[in-house]
Amino acid sequence: MKWLTLYARSRQVPVSAVAVALVALAVWVFDGPGPEDLATAVLVLTASVAAASVGLGGPDVVLERTAAIRWLPRRAAHVLLIGVCAGAALLTVQAAGAELAPSGVVVRDSAGLVGLAALGATVFGAQFAWTLPTGWLAVTLVVPTPGGRVGEVVNWMIFPSDTTASGAVAWALLAAGTVVYAVAGPRR
Repeated sequence: MKWLTLYARSRQVPVSAVAVALVALAVWVFDGPGPEDLATAVLVLTASVAAASVGLGGPDVVLERTAAIRWLPRRAAHVLLIGVCAGAALLTVQAAGAELAPSGVVVRDSAGLVGLAALGATVFGAQFAWTLPTGWLAVTLVVPTPGGRVGEVVNWMIFPSDTTASGAVAWALLAAGTVVYAVAGPRR
């Protein structure tokens, strides 16, 4: 159990957990009961994933590559736990009264966003893992939604959970991000 404590500290998990909790608390305080607000839900999920994604790399990436432990399952579990925690934080806020998005959308979006963060950690390094989810969120919220299947793919975060193309994009991002990050690890 000591390795888990050391891993959590080296990956800044306590600080990330506090940041996720503060984001959820802010939404609960400032966005009371009312109609669904999908843009706020996606913003909250992205903020939570971005806060937790800094832990996708440790202080010494070279040391991690030479360590005599199996990193693949640890990395994959870390990515999946970030997604679960981000989604659970928003679902907890919704259970407390602020209805922002249907649960299916929360689950799908947290999965896709954490996949993007894992890809970001692999491509840009853990310190910039937040760039891909944040960038995609900006495109989703700022650029007008194209029509048809292209819109469902590009703006997958804001479509209903039963939209096939949006779901496929989110789950593909989760799978690709988790596998690539678990195998390659964060960029140096």
